[in-house]
Amino acid sequence: PARSLEMDVGTMRVMKKMASFVALAMLLHVASGFYLPGVAPQDYVQGDELNVKVNKLSSVRTQLPYEYYSLPYCKPKKIIDSAENLGELLRGDRIENSPYQIRMLQDQQCKVSCRIEALSKVQARQFQEKIGYDYRVNMILDNLPVAVVKMENDDGVPVKTYERGFPVGFKSNNDGDDTAIYYLNNHLRFTILYHRDVESGLSRIVGFEVEPLSVKHSYGAFWEDDETLLQTCNPSRGVYVSNAMEPQPVAEDEEVVFSYDVLFEGSDIRWASRWDTYLLMRDEQIHWFSIINSLMIVFFLSGMVAMIMLRTLHKDITNYNQLDNIEEAHEETGWKLVHGDVFRPPEQPALFCVFVGTGVQLLGMVVITMMFALLGFLSPANRGGLMSATLMLFAFMGLLGGYYSARLYKTFRQTDWRATSLKTALLFPAVLFGIFIFLDLLIWGQRSSGAVPLGTLLALCFLWFGISVPLVLLGSYFGVKKPAFEEPVRTNRIPRQIPQQEWYMNPVFSIIIGGVLPFGAVFIELFFILSSMWLHQFYYMFGFLFIVFTILIVTCAEISIVLSYFQLCSEDYRWWWRSYLSSGSSSLYLFIYSIFYFFTRLEITKPVSAVLYFGYMTIVSCSYFMLTGTIGFLASYWFVNKIYSAVKID
Repeated sequence: PARSLEMDVGTMRVMKKMASFVALAMLLHVASGFYLPGVAPQDYVQGDELNVKVNKLSSVRTQLPYEYYSLPYCKPKKIIDSAENLGELLRGDRIENSPYQIRMLQDQQCKVSCRIEALSKVQARQFQEKIGYDYRVNMILDNLPVAVVKMENDDGVPVKTYERGFPVGFKSNNDGDDTAIYYLNNHLRFTILYHRDVESGLSRIVGFEVEPLSVKHSYGAFWEDDETLLQTCNPSRGVYVSNAMEPQPVAEDEEVVFSYDVLFEGSDIRWASRWDTYLLMRDEQIHWFSIINSLMIVFFLSGMVAMIMLRTLHKDITNYNQLDNIEEAHEETGWKLVHGDVFRPPEQPALFCVFVGTGVQLLGMVVITMMFALLGFLSPANRGGLMSATLMLFAFMGLLGGYYSARLYKTFRQTDWRATSLKTALLFPAVLFGIFIFLDLLIWGQRSSGAVPLGTLLALCFLWFGISVPLVLLGSYFGVKKPAFEEPVRTNRIPRQIPQQEWYMNPVFSIIIGGVLPFGAVFIELFFILSSMWLHQFYYMFGFLFIVFTILIVTCAEISIVLSYFQLCSEDYRWWWRSYLSSGSSSLYLFIYSIFYFFTRLEITKPVSAVLYFGYMTIVSCSYFMLTGTIGFLASYWFVNKIYSAVKID
């Protein structure tokens, strides 16, 4: 009988690549977070102008970003937008110039930015709303985000950590009254860390820190614009802003003066290591625990697969091949009896091929993205790089998706491959794009900068219809031209009757059970991924992530093989969809976990923000379903081909 040699060779190549990647991840010392800075270093001499840029206002309580100048902050004479990549636009980043005038190595004290003579009712409400929802201001200098310093205790040793951005303000309650009073952080004390090269005398910026303060400024009888001398901040008199001063309240008709200090501080930190404080990892042991937990699951499943392959299957194959006559064969039970139906096409073969093709497309995207991330090209220093790379790679991997979808469709002896190719190119992206447009309309209704501009939507449509769809169709053309995957046994014309199954072989039960172990292998790492998505934390531990992803692949493959074997032993040959759904059902547990995470870790109260959260988690869960389901099916397909090519069929 013909064997599926091509599938075997392909599987071996994938396994070799996976082993190489794991070795690479270990060599990179995953705990230290290897990364490339992402931009070329900029050298400065004393007096060079430094461009402080402002970014979005962000809050973990609403997940709705807003432009910096949506609040009545001080503005430059002309607002200039910086060029943003696709990922930055989708994240809601809006990078613009600022009025802060800073020159390299020149300290400044009590510099006045501007004054609001009297807050209007609208302006006061805007500030109060942002303070109430814990919004933070994001700024950028030399590609470094501004951060507030937090000293933490690590076994008695003080460790400096960073919190990205600084709060718009704070609120407190009146004594004996539940009425909240809002205060605005109107004075910023910037500390710019620099590293000087001894030989050249040039300096590079290695840190951008800020201490936000609230002070109700006072001055002389008249306001003289830039010449105004503040009484609450006067270096000549030794008066500096401190937390002991009266804070700046936010209320209608309140006068607000914005000011800032600039301090330069030499540092031993080299430019290549300047992101280390931002990316400081305090939970290394948890990640190793996650990997050990996942490996225990893999060892358990591997033991089951080994027992099936080495003992049960070997015994079955030996017995089947030693049967002397047809009567003895009819007395046998088990997976051999369904050899004439095991490769019978599944129900809805076209839809099944679409699901597999989309899963292959996602698998190729994830593997290549992980390779770039391991090499450091998608570090947090490269803002928006990860999302941009993911979208681009998904579009280009349409070639693989179309190829495998069409070739599998041909294996099912179907003829309308063009319609299947179009469904592969359109179905999954259309579902995701529909959810995305609905969420984008909600964001637009909130006047948030997270609403995707029309130009970006056109760019996404071009990626879809201009690149992905043509590549899927091209891949389908090549897939149809190639011979169908060979099957080791012939399919009977008349389907075999399936005997009544035991309760534990019920499709719904086995599918739900099949997703438990794949989810269990990744749920600890999933916590950190969700925290990076919804708590605005940096995630850069791609070495850990790659190892966990490899374990996920092995777990999905093994659980699908085990359940497919049990199903065939029960003389039920309808394994196609079940092999896909068994491992893919782990996406159900992912979504359930996201619900648990929402109520235990997040403080989202706005209904629109809750809809955004569950909408985006639906997109993530659907993608995860396609990915893990395809992995399970490919493993089962290889397994079924392997065992039926090893027995003698008359």
